[in-house]
Amino acid sequence: MAGYATGIALARNELAAWSAAVHAAGRTVAFTNGCFDLVHRGHLESLVLAAGAADELVVALNDDESVLALKGRGRPILPAEDRAVLIASLRPVSVTTIFSEPTPLECILQIRPDVLVKGSEYAEQDIVGAQEVKSWGGRVVRVPMVEGWSTSQIIAAIRQMP
Repeated sequence: MAGYATGIALARNELAAWSAAVHAAGRTVAFTNGCFDLVHRGHLESLVLAAGAADELVVALNDDESVLALKGRGRPILPAEDRAVLIASLRPVSVTTIFSEPTPLECILQIRPDVLVKGSEYAEQDIVGAQEVKSWGGRVVRVPMVEGWSTSQIIAAIRQMP
């Protein structure tokens, strides 16, 4: 990964120690998650907003099996390890990790972020980890979605090309 990543991809067992070090240094952590199958402008804009909510940004990516379960046959386009390196290389991102559970709750509990960030299409009560983050004094931020940008729409358009 040297040479391309500004952030780093961490194994799950490294998350708690990384977060503890960040917090010990007096810095704040934001957390967001998603598939990030084909990265587009909508993803980047939401990551920039998420990064602005804290000093460091952790992005947890669904593993390949959970992307398939969520998105259906033919997904993911890119394997999880490639998605993690790609997202880690984006300036707003400090750390990426991959999760295989149905939700990112275990990652959230390991990291104990100060800010939990999700897209505005989710109601706060439906955001996994919102209650937990608020219980330790953190906050939930819902960022606006960028109209016209959807990985599923991009893939559908590509598949319709002659």
